[in-house]
Amino acid sequence: MIQKEEASMTKVTTVGLDLAKLVFQVHGADKEGRPVIRKKLRRGQVLGFFAGLSPCLVGLEACASAHYWAHELQGLGHEVRLIPPQYVKPFVKTNKNDASDAEAICEAVVRPTMRFAPIKSAEQQSVLMLHRARELLVRQKTMLINALRGHCGELGIIVAQGASKVSELIEMIEDPGDTRLPTLAREALRALTAQLRMVQTQIIGLEKQLKAWHRASEDSRRLETIPGVGVITATALVATIGDASQFHSGRQLAAWLGLVPKQYSSGGKERLGRISKRGDGYLRKLLVHGARTVLLWSRRKKENRSPWQTALLARRPTNVVLVAMANKTARVVWALLSRGETYQEQAQKAA
Repeated sequence: MIQKEEASMTKVTTVGLDLAKLVFQVHGADKEGRPVIRKKLRRGQVLGFFAGLSPCLVGLEACASAHYWAHELQGLGHEVRLIPPQYVKPFVKTNKNDASDAEAICEAVVRPTMRFAPIKSAEQQSVLMLHRARELLVRQKTMLINALRGHCGELGIIVAQGASKVSELIEMIEDPGDTRLPTLAREALRALTAQLRMVQTQIIGLEKQLKAWHRASEDSRRLETIPGVGVITATALVATIGDASQFHSGRQLAAWLGLVPKQYSSGGKERLGRISKRGDGYLRKLLVHGARTVLLWSRRKKENRSPWQTALLARRPTNVVLVAMANKTARVVWALLSRGETYQEQAQKAA
């Protein structure tokens, strides 16, 4: 039995690995695509199993732990490719289970027209963790501010809009001589203000680390020269995109970010809908907010607005213009990353 299994392992050229927390499913095929191995592995058995395989092509679904396993399997000499889950689904023949998923991955990874996700390095993942942690803390800060406003509003205490105006509420809450707040309400709101201060301190600390990484990254510094792209957006773009040469054009990068229209074309008739919203929603949000800042600034100083932007504003709503500007920024990002250049404002105006 052991000799039969060893003979099967020598025939394997392609492996589909369905990732999980504890129990992994393996589907191995030979060079003609015939199934050779179907087996379950516990987490501790995965590396030992692949160490006994001769170098082969391994397909993984792009998920949270896929980058870690890709690095480990590459260290064992295997070629690893990450497939977006939506591209694996059409290859599932029957009901969904781990064995069917592993077989579908094994079939999808050898398709000549299949699109693969890039494997992120540990440094890229670390920078993106800083962004995700900061984004979570910013949401918590917003929740705390809204809670303070809501609780004080129940007692008839209202301040002007804006996060900066909340300091007036905090001063009132921490002033024991202010009689507008009952004692029990003051104690409850003090807990919220203490948590708000802690969250603000943590956000500042994460932003300092992002700025330090930004100063050490040449690509990130070059992207910061683009209007509407600051430290946060530049570091997120560099950490997420990695090698820009994986995209054939700036349009492909914009499509990867979901900044191009969906198509409902048939019979030679082109029907374009709203933006597809595919790819990384966090990057898309940063680019759109950066475009909003550029548009507000150009409205104050109209002499600095490009003719393209002026013509677009004349015939399209503001939100449509913002998405178009974000799309254009994505194309400029691809050009700078792929060519190693710096943004030239005068050249853009002349164009």
